[in-house]
Amino acid sequence: MITFGRIVALVVGVATVAFLFLRDNWRTDNLFLVPDLILSLGLVLAAAAPRQWARTALLLTLGIGAGVLMTSVSAYAVQGEIGLASLAGAVACAVGGLLLIRRDRQVPRGNA
Repeated sequence: MITFGRIVALVVGVATVAFLFLRDNWRTDNLFLVPDLILSLGLVLAAAAPRQWARTALLLTLGIGAGVLMTSVSAYAVQGEIGLASLAGAVACAVGGLLLIRRDRQVPRGNA
């Protein structure tokens, strides 16, 4: 699961920076510029973190990513638009984080 989390973090981090270029959002009046840059840096650093810190770093940054990107989705919705890229990133972060926290042990069957 750590490898999957690393891939999600790297893809979302790089894609977030790419969308800043594609949508010409490098303007100083872009409310999401600084959060997007901090998020992207955090996701990339978490993806590259040593194994003993990776799980914690990924959980933290994927959780922050889900929040930042859902805020972006909400901002689009208020304007009557659908932010599909932001929505995809938010869902990817949420799913990646959830998979990292799931328990890997078997649940005993029978009388519980």
